[in-house]
Amino acid sequence: MTALQANPMTALADPTRQRIVEMLACGALSSGEIAGRFALSAPAISQHLKTLKQARLVTVRTDKQRRIYTLDPDGLDEVAAWVDRIRAFWNPKLDALEAALKKDMP
Repeated sequence: MTALQANPMTALADPTRQRIVEMLACGALSSGEIAGRFALSAPAISQHLKTLKQARLVTVRTDKQRRIYTLDPDGLDEVAAWVDRIRAFWNPKLDALEAALKKDMP
């Protein structure tokens, strides 16, 4: 990981960044539209967007004077792969627990 690339999981540890990702799941938004949904300053939102971009969770393109943000599937794939690894660990254990509980039921 380079100095410019942040860890997606670390980036998502912040509730504001989580909300931004959730908003972008519904579609692309300009930085102004994102900032307008928070009681934070525009520079603060800009820092959150920068962190999300460095973590490869969002991409940005320019449209005249606006910066348009969308989710980055590559970064989200990294988060999804982590979740899949956790599921792979827990699913067999939860299935065994369910079977044991059913066995003990009359």
